[in-house]
Amino acid sequence: MSGMWSTARSDAALEARFPVPIDVRPMRSARRFRLRFDAAAGVLKLTCPQRTSRTAALAWALDQRDWIDRQVAQALPGEPFVPGATIPIEGIDTLLLWDADLPRTPALADGVLSCGGPGAGFAARIDRFLKARALDRMRADVADYCAKAGIDAATVSVGDAGSRWGSCSSERRIRLSWRLILAPPHVRRFVAAHEVAHLVHLNHGPDFKALEARLFGPGLAEAKADLRKLGPRIRRIGRRL
Repeated sequence: MSGMWSTARSDAALEARFPVPIDVRPMRSARRFRLRFDAAAGVLKLTCPQRTSRTAALAWALDQRDWIDRQVAQALPGEPFVPGATIPIEGIDTLLLWDADLPRTPALADGVLSCGGPGAGFAARIDRFLKARALDRMRADVADYCAKAGIDAATVSVGDAGSRWGSCSSERRIRLSWRLILAPPHVRRFVAAHEVAHLVHLNHGPDFKALEARLFGPGLAEAKADLRKLGPRIRRIGRRL
C-alpha cells in the first residue's frame, strides 16, 4: 500500500507542473503518445498505449512543455499594452499610464510606466521601451556569465521566438526573448546562464548541465520551475485580445 501511495504522490507532483489540468487516457488501440489541448475545456488530453504507466505518460507530456505553453498562450486572451493595464516588469506588477501631456518617452517609477504623446502610439512606445530595457539587462547578464566562464559571445540580441526563450548558434551568437524582462530577474538570468553554457557545449549533456549549474549557482531548479509557471502568461502580454 505504501508503494501505491508513493506513486500517487509522485503523479500528483508531476501534474502540478502543468499550467492546466491533464487527462491521461490509456487506449488499447494507441500505438504512440498523442497530446492535444482542448481550449474550450481548458484541459490537456493525452492518449497513450494501454500498458503505459501514468507516471511515464506524465513524464513524457512534461517533455512537451514548450509546445504546451504555446498552445495555452494562444488559446487564452492576450494582454495588450493599453492604458490602465497592469503588467509585470522584472517580476513587479506595473501600471501602464497614458497622459497626453507627459513626454512621449516612457518613464518607469514607483510601479508605474507612464508616457504621453498620441494615444494611438501608446502600445508601440511601451513595446520599444520594454525591448530596449530587455536588451540592456540581458547584455549585462550574458557579460556576467561569460566572465565567469572565461569566454565571450559574438553578439547578444533580443527577439520573440514563439518556441524558445533563448538560443545560441555555433557562431557564438546569443538571442534571448525580450519577454524575459517581464519575469523576475532570477528567471531571466537563468536563461542567460543556460545560453552562455551553450557557448561551450552545444548540447544538453552532463558537462553542459554542470557548467550551467556552476554559472547560475544556487536556485537553478527553482528558476526553471518559475519560468514554466510564468511562461504562459508572459507569452500573452503585449498580444492583442
